[in-house]
Amino acid sequence: MREFENLVVSCAVTGAIHTPSMSPHLPVTPGEIAEAAIGAADAGASIVHVHVRDPETGEPVNDWDLFRAVAERVHDACDVVIQPTTGGAPTATPEERVGVVPELEPEMASCNMGSINFGLYGLAEKYDDFEHDWEEPYLAGTRDLIFRNTFGDLETILPIFDEHDTKPELECYDVGHLYNAKHFVERGLIDPPLHIQFVLGIHGGIGADPRNLTHMVDVAEDLFGDDYSFSVIGAGRREFGMGVQAATMGGHARVGMEDNLYLGPGELAESNAAMVAKMVRLAREVTGRDPATPARTREFLDLKGKGGTAID
Repeated sequence: MREFENLVVSCAVTGAIHTPSMSPHLPVTPGEIAEAAIGAADAGASIVHVHVRDPETGEPVNDWDLFRAVAERVHDACDVVIQPTTGGAPTATPEERVGVVPELEPEMASCNMGSINFGLYGLAEKYDDFEHDWEEPYLAGTRDLIFRNTFGDLETILPIFDEHDTKPELECYDVGHLYNAKHFVERGLIDPPLHIQFVLGIHGGIGADPRNLTHMVDVAEDLFGDDYSFSVIGAGRREFGMGVQAATMGGHARVGMEDNLYLGPGELAESNAAMVAKMVRLAREVTGRDPATPARTREFLDLKGKGGTAID
């Protein structure tokens, strides 16, 4: 893999998995999401991964005005790399989800590398009461959900990234997704060097197990050699442990309330910044790696810079 002495810490501040009833600290409004992203940047994150929600109900949406409101506030406040999702809500179509790229022309955006079952229905069974009517059916309905990212979808999506000089962060939920990435590299639809996000622990994808991360890295090494870097998501309680493992392997880490609501056993995280600070502290203590600045992250990932976006 590509070597980098610093640790790129990403923070996914709200996501589309957890619902407002699960934590009073989950950012919902554009202002809350933007402030969470700014706080994460101040704590050491060089990339913030952004979803948006209905400001009244907290339901995940693909609303370009909301994306712009968040992105502009963060853009004006700090130098962090703003990385909007093209995953959106897993119930949305790929055509809906990718629209944020031509809208904002961001430096970087997530790009899912294959379809999977995406089961959130187990979360619905853990809560007796929900604040909003949409929450329980949204979660329970994923028993029959396929998070769609077909080869045809990717043939449509990837040229949009290229047209707007937006680097795709390749979200790989299972080993086969790495082979999908290789396929599109060979076809010239993805240009190396790659930045891969290993997503471990989603019900329907590969589990958040240390052996699985080692296996994913081994496969990536075979497929991409020194033309890739990686980060890891450990969904749920494995978030910090998987992040530390990635840091020891020369990779990078993502934390935040999209993936996990807890700072420690039984302790709800009160902010995304607290999660970033914990990851920074653990990485320093275990590996001696300091967090990368946004400027160093841009250089390492070969991003076009803030000035090349359509975020004012």
